[in-house]
Amino acid sequence: QVQLVESGGGLVQAGGSLRLSCAVSGSTFSISAFGWYRQAPGKQRELVAQDNGGGSTNYADSVKGRFTISRDKAKNTVALQMNSLKPEDTAVYYCHVMGIDLSFARNYWGQGTQVTVSS
Repeated sequence: QVQLVESGGGLVQAGGSLRLSCAVSGSTFSISAFGWYRQAPGKQRELVAQDNGGGSTNYADSVKGRFTISRDKAKNTVALQMNSLKPEDTAVYYCHVMGIDLSFARNYWGQGTQVTVSS
């Protein structure tokens, strides 16, 4: 089965950096669009960063200039580099990818990884 496994989360002090990685396995489909979302306690899940599959990226206003989304085709992974972290970045971060197989698009989600930023 297709699996998306996030890693790299943890506890970091404000101003620090963290790099999240999402490993995609279990399928030979080609990855189209991909992105990262986050959800803090008591809040709805929100888009953090996304790539439309063609190199066009979009970021939430709150993370622009601090976060960078990328993809490593050789390793079949998606990453999120997070710099200048703030306490308000604390949340569970989820990886999302859209896979294309036989001209059909399917959405896949990881189980999430906790990111905690202390002040």
